[in-house]
Amino acid sequence: MLALRLTRTARPAVQLRRLLVAAASAGTGFLLLGALGYAMGHPRTPGAAVLRLAWCVVPIAATVYLALAVARTDPGTRPRPGLAAVGIGPGRLMAISCLTTALSCALGSTLALLVFLHLRGDLDGMPFDGAAAQFLASDRPLPVPAALTLLALVPAIASATVALALRPRDPRPAVTGPRGFGRFGSYGRTAGRETFGAYGRFGARWYTAVRQKSAGARPAAADVAAGPEPRAEHAGVQDSDADAHAAATLAPAAGPAADWSGALPSPAPPREVPAGLPWGIALLAAGLAVQAYAGRSTATPALTALPAEAVAVLAGWIVTALGLILAAPGLTHLCGRLLQSAAPGALRLLAGRVLMAEATRIGPPLGVVCAVASATFAMTARHDGFAPSFGPLTTLGLLVVSGCTLATLLTAAVEARQSRADTTAALLRLGAPATMLRSAAALRAGALIALFVPLTLVIANLAVLAR
Repeated sequence: MLALRLTRTARPAVQLRRLLVAAASAGTGFLLLGALGYAMGHPRTPGAAVLRLAWCVVPIAATVYLALAVARTDPGTRPRPGLAAVGIGPGRLMAISCLTTALSCALGSTLALLVFLHLRGDLDGMPFDGAAAQFLASDRPLPVPAALTLLALVPAIASATVALALRPRDPRPAVTGPRGFGRFGSYGRTAGRETFGAYGRFGARWYTAVRQKSAGARPAAADVAAGPEPRAEHAGVQDSDADAHAAATLAPAAGPAADWSGALPSPAPPREVPAGLPWGIALLAAGLAVQAYAGRSTATPALTALPAEAVAVLAGWIVTALGLILAAPGLTHLCGRLLQSAAPGALRLLAGRVLMAEATRIGPPLGVVCAVASATFAMTARHDGFAPSFGPLTTLGLLVVSGCTLATLLTAAVEARQSRADTTAALLRLGAPATMLRSAAALRAGALIALFVPLTLVIANLAVLAR
């Protein structure tokens, strides 16, 4: 009931993203039912029917990827103050996200079933003068269990993926090594191994509260008054509190010449470069090499007639797509670094820093879009004066995959914008004009387009030449 209320009271932008998930699920469900109809109409060729069903894995993956991106940006399932007090913790929020995703996908699957039954003529007669009867097997009864099983694939896989990605995680860092026992049988680890009676030895558990770096530091008697050392598992928190209290009490006595740099928190280290760029380039080159090797012995196959020699072409495209997905975060980080080169101003510096910070978030969707666009261009390009022809189901599959990848990229951009909302608000409070923020966003988009569009065209042309 709570999931239904959150779904009903969401904002229009959130409802639009959920409708996109439902539309993608409807298209994928219709493709699955189309494969079932072809299997019923051609019982003597089970291999072709299995191949059509295997090609539906790509739309399923694209739909699940979109559903996961939409679930991450859903504001109704984020942890908020007061929810844990009424029993809605991270586990409940994850369950609500799974239910919301399942509802959206189930709505799309239901719509696909209604359209499929309408085209078969099972509801109110045969539409379009029976044009869809040849691939929907309208003259045979529909196996209801098989149809429901196929339609339940997308909601089940999407819900399981959302549950796996949004599962509650322990924010504390993992402790490496075997767990030891502390004093009196309590769990914990101490800094060093203690001998018998070391705890009660005089002065063994005392520590220095504040380390004075200036010459006129207070004598060691003030350090003795700091008290005994806390336990190892709480040492970090209590040490910081003791340092702050000691700094507040010793500030008048230390004078302006005292050096308090040790008590201040050190700045966060810069973000590291994504490590997948070399592996992505290697996989991209390997995929293109596999396509070139397979293209010497066979022509480009159709989507529903995959000979044994063309399996290498499919494997080459899969490896190429994986290489683009791995290399895209590193390329995005490099693009942000190039924006900050050659004496940048405030605009280029802001745009470059944001690109470097969000490389791991928007990089993989960019790689997926690049892979799908290059594959679509290579499939639709003319080769030796021959223009490939596609049927209605193939066209629907291309539309579903392309639309899901573009929608996922836009959703990732929305997630990135939500993650830096505090930074944007701080810049506006400091007096930064809103036009500068919009100009920085336009500059980031232009830089990404200038990098990835030529890369997509080069990969597509190399794939066409490899035929």
